[in-house]
Amino acid sequence: MLLIVIAFLGGAFTVLSPCILPVVPFVFARSDRPFATERLPLLVGLAGTFALVTGLGTAGLSAAAQLSEYGRWISLALFAAFGAALLFPQIASRLSRPLSGLADRFVAHSQGAGTTRRIGSAVLLGAATGLLWAPCAGPILGLILTGAALHGATWQTGAALAAYAGGAACSLAVASGLGKRSLDMLKRSLGVGEGLRRVMGALVLITVGVISFGVDTRLLTHVPAAPTNVIESRLVSLIAAKKPKTTARKQRHEGRIMRVSLPAAQPALPVEGRLPSLDGATAWLNSTPLSSDALRGKVVVVNFWTYSCINCLRTLPYLKTWEQRYHDDGLVVVGVHTPEFGFEHDAGNVKRALKDLNIRYPVAIDNDYGIWKAFGNQYWPAFYIVDAQGHIRYHHFGEGDYGEAEQAIRQLLAEKGNPMAAGTREAVQANGAQAAADPADVGSGETYVGYRESQGFASTQRVKPDANGTYTLPTQLPLNNWGLAGEWNIGAESAVPTASGARIAYRFHARDLHLVLAPAADGKPVRFRITIDGAPPGAAHGADVASDGTGVVTSARLYQLVRQPGAVADRTFEIEFLDPGVKAFSFTFG
Repeated sequence: MLLIVIAFLGGAFTVLSPCILPVVPFVFARSDRPFATERLPLLVGLAGTFALVTGLGTAGLSAAAQLSEYGRWISLALFAAFGAALLFPQIASRLSRPLSGLADRFVAHSQGAGTTRRIGSAVLLGAATGLLWAPCAGPILGLILTGAALHGATWQTGAALAAYAGGAACSLAVASGLGKRSLDMLKRSLGVGEGLRRVMGALVLITVGVISFGVDTRLLTHVPAAPTNVIESRLVSLIAAKKPKTTARKQRHEGRIMRVSLPAAQPALPVEGRLPSLDGATAWLNSTPLSSDALRGKVVVVNFWTYSCINCLRTLPYLKTWEQRYHDDGLVVVGVHTPEFGFEHDAGNVKRALKDLNIRYPVAIDNDYGIWKAFGNQYWPAFYIVDAQGHIRYHHFGEGDYGEAEQAIRQLLAEKGNPMAAGTREAVQANGAQAAADPADVGSGETYVGYRESQGFASTQRVKPDANGTYTLPTQLPLNNWGLAGEWNIGAESAVPTASGARIAYRFHARDLHLVLAPAADGKPVRFRITIDGAPPGAAHGADVASDGTGVVTSARLYQLVRQPGAVADRTFEIEFLDPGVKAFSFTFG
């Protein structure tokens, strides 16, 4: 229920985002009409069409993107006729009869023709507006779509999308109402009603032309990122706040000593439930299959992760240290590898990652999300700490709070009969991509390259889903916008260059930049070269790049491409693929 409320608020805030600008002229063009029979049906049609088309996408229908694209051109043609009717009264009279007839087909009966036709026409125009609306994919909409991708389309997904669209429609209704009052005042004071109608018609026709030629996309790339993202992020945090210990704070522990001394009377950790079954695993690595019963008598840390997730990678040094530090006292660490991308379903890829990451504790392959669902988990990374009687006593979602988690481990080991001596222990060391992030300077967030969850795309051409296309970069990238150059095929999950020399550019603000990449389908390595602000990275190169910016994609994983040693500022990152076929999945920062 909380997600639906927050989705509604997120939709309402989209009226403050630059992405809403292309549909504003169409809504304001009807602001002089009665609310109940003209403006309300238009907004209902807008919200319904958006929720329907987006819902089809979350259901995994490959034709949804094409449906939206065809509907967009039909909508533009409809609005061109609507604008012409506003501008020229003689055209309005000729169009009224067929438009009313078309509206009649969208209603269940033809009685009460006047009101029915007006409502039908308004709903039709609203539906057309919904097909033109591409709202900013901020944190709230991203949360809804990610949940649908992980768990499949459910009634909760549909309700959240409907609430998001309804929130946007309500805020547009308020704006339209204010516009109506302004128009009424002008008509009464200046008598310019006919002139205003013609101006509205001209504005609609200009907007149709702007959208048809993709000028709106290019103009929006020069508008700063939506200010509502900050508001949405705070609303999303409320969802986590409803669950105990769901904060994802990042704490920096590298390079210093942690001192943990347990007080004589440590408060008891609450019992949060029993350890669910681990039978949902499709395979086990580093161990024979483990069961909940077999782990009775041990203190167990169950860690949900996936090997290309930067947040998961940064928790590994702590998990490995705990496993080594407390193994002889009865601690067992169990990794549950629940994949996000297609290549992470390959057990061979996971096995190779365990070797590269030096992970020796048992790892369950959870390709079917069986264990994930048994725990009711929703986060990467997440870990649950279980006592010797099989009760979950502590859990944490996200990075950070490692000292508190280790204290919980020590307390449960002490309850088991292994007293823990207080004292000073060496700090956990982490290098490369596993080193803690620099939260004070992270101004960019995870960005997907595939069209299913993409946001911030700024190339001058529109995305051609699952089809070859040629893309060009804008002359200037705003912060947290990115684009493609060259020949690409953009899929739901990743983008693939179809010719050598294809590039990706991203304007970012963070110490580190990572990109999840996979080699060509035939497994051949793919060479690449990166630049930062047009120059080789030098000392700012990441662990997977030489100082001259060159590197090679040899396996499907996360690649650290940038680590800035000095002051962090807005930078333009660019990567050029010297060979075709690579798959680019997502950017992450630290």
